[in-house]
Amino acid sequence: MFIAGLGITLLVIVFCLARPGWLVYQDLKLYDELTRRHHPQGHGEASVVVDIDEKSLAEYGQWPWPRYRIAMLLARLRSLGVRAVGLDMLLAEPDRTSPRVLTEQLWRDLKVEAAVTGLPEALRDYDQTLANVLQEGPFILGYFFEFGPPGATAAKPSAPCPLPPLRLSVIGQTGTMALSDWLPRAGRPICPLPQLLAAAPGSGFFNIVPDADGILRRCPLLISSDAKIYPSLALATVMQAYGVRSVVVGMSSGGVTSLRLQSDILGDRIVPLDASGMLLINYRGPGGSFPHVSAADVLAGRVEAAALAGKIAFVGTSAAGLGDLRASPLDPAMPGVEVHATIADMLRDGDFLHRPDWALGAESLCLVAVGVLSSTLLALTGAMTLIVPFAVFGAGVWYGAAALLQQGMYLSPLGPLLVLAANFTVLTFLKFWREERQKRFLHKAFARYVSPAVVSRLVSGRHALALSGEEREVTILFSDVRGFTSLSENLSPTQVAELLQCYFTPMTAIITSHLGTLDKFIGDAIMAFWNAPVDVPNHRAMALRAVIAMRIELDRLNAQFTDRFGLVIKAGIGLHCGVVRVGNFGSKDLFDYTVIGDAVNLCSRLEGLTKYYGVRLLVTDSLRPENDSDFVFQEIDIVRFIGKKQPTTLYTVYAAADYATRETEFGEAEQARALYVARQFSDAARAYAELYTRYDRRRYAIFAARSRELAASPPPDDWDGVYEHQTK
Repeated sequence: MFIAGLGITLLVIVFCLARPGWLVYQDLKLYDELTRRHHPQGHGEASVVVDIDEKSLAEYGQWPWPRYRIAMLLARLRSLGVRAVGLDMLLAEPDRTSPRVLTEQLWRDLKVEAAVTGLPEALRDYDQTLANVLQEGPFILGYFFEFGPPGATAAKPSAPCPLPPLRLSVIGQTGTMALSDWLPRAGRPICPLPQLLAAAPGSGFFNIVPDADGILRRCPLLISSDAKIYPSLALATVMQAYGVRSVVVGMSSGGVTSLRLQSDILGDRIVPLDASGMLLINYRGPGGSFPHVSAADVLAGRVEAAALAGKIAFVGTSAAGLGDLRASPLDPAMPGVEVHATIADMLRDGDFLHRPDWALGAESLCLVAVGVLSSTLLALTGAMTLIVPFAVFGAGVWYGAAALLQQGMYLSPLGPLLVLAANFTVLTFLKFWREERQKRFLHKAFARYVSPAVVSRLVSGRHALALSGEEREVTILFSDVRGFTSLSENLSPTQVAELLQCYFTPMTAIITSHLGTLDKFIGDAIMAFWNAPVDVPNHRAMALRAVIAMRIELDRLNAQFTDRFGLVIKAGIGLHCGVVRVGNFGSKDLFDYTVIGDAVNLCSRLEGLTKYYGVRLLVTDSLRPENDSDFVFQEIDIVRFIGKKQPTTLYTVYAAADYATRETEFGEAEQARALYVARQFSDAARAYAELYTRYDRRRYAIFAARSRELAASPPPDDWDGVYEHQTK
């Protein structure tokens, strides 16, 4: 069992290293669950969202707004003291509402020469108006990269796009691959208007890359395009806000390791990244976790400076109609602008999540430890007793991963939990299968020696093997072959064994088929009982039917024994019902499932008296079933055994059909018995002598002799007709 557990552990390790798609999906969902339960509460103080929300659209008209209005919004933000503003929008086309553009279109399309008078020169071109505002403030424009299929060559931009690349340094071991080879490689950029791009202090891409299931868990801080490196919108905005003067990318032979930002305000900020330059997003909560300020309120002057002063503002939208909603582990529809706000907040506060280089090794060691421990425990004890310990192990793995996550480190609990579940499930099934196979083997093996009912009880549970018992009323049978020693003198040992096998096999089959429990073989004798270990309704009648069937079967067997062995077998059977103690008795190492008690001894004496009375069956009055017409009881004697005070009435039993063929004899025997009991001993002696002469039954000779003795020497007046046997 332990070896099987180690095999399962090894198989789980192989799966975890191979990372099939279904396992990756489960790992992502497990990460989401951890994040939902143990993410940081609240938000930092670095970021705020200036929201082009439904209120703004209702108050100022549908999107896109004229560029002069965006210029007004940015000028208002600058006057409110923001550190920097990141524009989570793409301003790639000229503003078609500008007066200059409108007059040019009228002339081009309709040959109508129009003029707009009374406007200041600064408002004739709204794009230039916005460019003038961008040039004066800490504003970062957003742009977008198109990504082709893997391996595709990056398409060249259709128009000049003077995107400013990020100036950075690379330290560490890069091997044969450059930094641009490790980062996401983009195709054609979709750029802002050149005049806007030239005027803005900085720019950054707002691409976000969800995982295969559509959930956004990590985001690139750097993208490579045409061998140049470009920053994300959040990174560029933070650099603008806090005066980052130096950017250093840490490398190793396995790819990117970190991004180092140096500024007077942030100090030496080290940002952990994965090998492809992706940042694991440490979400603060679902959508709405960051302060939202309506763009309409900013434009209308309804926002106090204290709400924005010293903060990074990201201008974006939460309006459902504009479609900038993203699925995160905490919210299926989070405004995309809050993703940038979250990243900026992380860069400002240094509150990162990262998966260290040694994470896979640590997860594998934990997996092996859990696998070996669970295999050992399952090999030593039962599965049911381990439900609580295994639940504790699983909780320990889960909350251990949660504690590390709260410290900013993610180690996946999937492998240890998977091996724990696999070991418990598979090893429990194997133990169950092995125990069932052992039970079947035990049942098959011991059924050859004891009753199948006893075997079923033994294999049902360990408690059945305890040295204890219970008091029950049972019907007991003793059967013995008469004169077997003298019979076997003329047979070889092999023939004796063959004879007993031919005799025992059908006899035990009759007993067990009548729901009896075979206790043991004692030489040529059989001991059995009914109503234990399982309840047998009307067990007295069932035992009597078995005995009648055994007598019939013995008559059939004797015809075969005459031909094969030259002899016939005579057997005496004693049958008695009484309360005994039934169970396992013996030593701790060797015991027997049997019955003990006075009723057992009495039944054994009954079997011995069958030879004395010359009958095949003796039973006591305890066997007389009520309202059962299948049997006829013939009273034989009333006796008192040595050591007993109470007398016992002995009967022999016949099937009703058998009794009918000998009704005359049995009627005469009952008359003789009545004379004997009435103390008419002389008449009884003559009646029994006549019965013996006509039917040659040993019991008739016994009672004829006893009647003559009593006639010669009459008993006292209080004689009760009880005969005291002087031997056991």
